[in-house]
Formats: sequence, structure tokens, C-alpha cells
Amino acid sequence: MTHHIRRATADDAGALADLAAITFPLACPPESRPEDIAAHLANTLGETNFRGYLADPDVTVLVIDQSGELRGYSLLVARPPQDPDVTAALGGTPGTELSKCYVHPDHHGLGAAAELMQASIAAAAGAGAASLWLGVNSRNARAIRFYEKSGFRKVGTKSFRLGTTVEHDYVMARRMTP
Repeated sequence: MTHHIRRATADDAGALADLAAITFPLACPPESRPEDIAAHLANTLGETNFRGYLADPDVTVLVIDQSGELRGYSLLVARPPQDPDVTAALGGTPGTELSKCYVHPDHHGLGAAAELMQASIAAAAGAGAASLWLGVNSRNARAIRFYEKSGFRKVGTKSFRLGTTVEHDYVMARRMTP
């Protein structure tokens, strides 16, 4: 199945926030507190946040658009990481962060995630990125397998605060092919 993937526009901000509310909890450990997830959604994945991301020249948001319904999205950030653990893990290699890559659960197993990943890799390469990196919860085995199949390798670790809990993430990276 081929999915229609396009660059998001400001008009997508509300739908992106709605999609994030469905998809972000799926990446969290099962014991994550609902109030911590809700706070993260409100503070970083709300409609206002997406409007800011879409207006930022260093950010690219791609969406899977199925007849006007958003079924997945990725968010690429083309600037140096602010986390010293990430900087150390990347060894000074300049790269773009794949900050988000989520697909609606109704589209899991249909090739949507692989197509979105390939489009994200192509977008980063097209913008001149030498590498692409991401953080993934160290207990999210399904996502880790997917990222490894997409050419990413574990290069380090970092911490991620989800409300009152500190989660532990792997930093994974892949070099872009010339």
C-alpha cells in the first residue's frame, strides 16, 4: 500500500495535535502515569506547539494524509542537539534529529511507518544532513527493531523527563548514504 506523504502546513496543526494525543502514549512504558503523559502532550504536542514547529525554518513536519485525515507524522529538527549526552553519543557528527515518527495504530502493519521513515530520511538527506539521529525509550522493543531495520544503530543513551519520571532512552543514529 502506498501512502500519500506530504509536508505539513499550518492548517494541519490541530489535526497533528489530535494525532499526537493518540500516538505518543503508545511509545510510553505501560506504567507511565496518565497525568504525566497528559502534561507532556499539553506542553510539547499541543496545537500551539505544532504551529510553532511548522513556522520554524529548522523544522520539517511530514504527514501521512489519507483523504484529508492525518494518519502519521514525523518531525525533523535540523540544528545541533542541546543535550550533552546526545552530543557525546554522536561524537561531533553533525546531524538532523528525527524528533517524532508516529503512525496511527489503525495503520500499523500496513507499511505506513516504513514509508514515512523513508520520506523522513529523504527529506533530511535532501536538506544536506550527514546523519539522522533519534531518541527511543530503552524498553520500546518494537520501535527499536523498526529503527534498526531502518538503518539506525545504538550509539549512546540519554534521559527523558516524562512528568515526574525520568525515562532512559537509547540514542540511535544512521549516516546518510551519498
